[in-house]
This record gives sequence, C-alpha cells and structure tokens, in this order.
Amino acid sequence: MLSNEEVEELLISVGAVLDGHFLLSSGNHAPRYVQCAKLLQHPALTEKVAASLAERAEKFGRIDAVIGPALGGIVVAYELARALGKVRGMFSERDAEGRMALRRGFEISRGERILIVEDVVTTGGSSLEVARLVEDSSSLPVGIACIVDRRPEGTKLPLSVIGAVRMQIPVYSPDDCPLCRSGLPFVKPGSKS
Repeated sequence: MLSNEEVEELLISVGAVLDGHFLLSSGNHAPRYVQCAKLLQHPALTEKVAASLAERAEKFGRIDAVIGPALGGIVVAYELARALGKVRGMFSERDAEGRMALRRGFEISRGERILIVEDVVTTGGSSLEVARLVEDSSSLPVGIACIVDRRPEGTKLPLSVIGAVRMQIPVYSPDDCPLCRSGLPFVKPGSKS
C-alpha cells in the first residue's frame, strides 16, 4: 500500500498539484487545487494508486460495484473496480433535471453493496448525491473512496471516507477569502459548470 507521502509525491511529479487562487465547484475558494486528470493520463501510475485504494477499501467488506459521478469519477471507478476484481465499475451522470442518474444501461440490483468513488472529495456533495441514487435503488452505499481526501479538518459525512492521500488545503468562503482581498484573480479548473 502506498503511503500518504508517496501518493502526494506522485501527484506533484505529474503536475497535478496546482498553487494559486481557485474557485471550487462548491463556490468556495482555495489556494491549492489537485487536478487528478493529470495523474489519470498515466495508466501505470493510476493502476498503482487504484491498487493502494483497493487495499484500503477492504474495510468495507463485500463490494458488488463501484459508482463514480461523471466526470471525475469515471476513470477512478473503472480502475478501482479492476483493482478490486469481480466488481462492476459504473458512473452516474446528471439527467435533464440535473439529478444524478444511472444511464447507458447501467443498473444496480436491490441489496447490492455499492462503493462510491471520486477523484477528489472536498465537501462530499457529489458523493452524497450518488449515495441517494444508490439508496433509491434499494441498495446500500458502503462508503466513499477517493484519490484525494481534502475535506477540511472536522468535516463529517454520513458515510466513511477513504482516500489514497489526505491533504489539508484551506477552503475560504468568497466573502472571507484572503486571496480575493489581495487582488489575485481566481481560476475555475473543475469539471462542473
């Protein structure tokens, strides 16, 4: 299993850790952003991180499928399913009303144990939307797995979260952002519009 430091070094080595002023999908601001797509473009490195995450996921017991929200969770879900073995990898995406849905023929059956997968977890919002989708299908969301767990210290979610790496990155509300006060313009690097 890769250590926290090894995963962080991997992310830095591929240019995935960016410093500056970033507008997060939650609407909050941060001085650092982790662009996991920079890691995911390297299949061998992604496989290594997914294998490490699969070891951590053993704590959840039986897993029937993994589901990642599009866009960031697609490759991660596939690679983690492959690392877990005999587990289906799927992704959810937004329907016409903006709700998370399983499309493209993906289905989960009543009673299945589903692990929710993302590239980065900050607030857990997308993961919890997928958890509701799983529960609405009479299945059990067993937890959340991610490459980067960057939840602010003390943030609790109703599901257990495992990450290949834990990174403490400050998050500021737009009204209380020191980067805004210093006049540094922000960029919006994420996948949500």
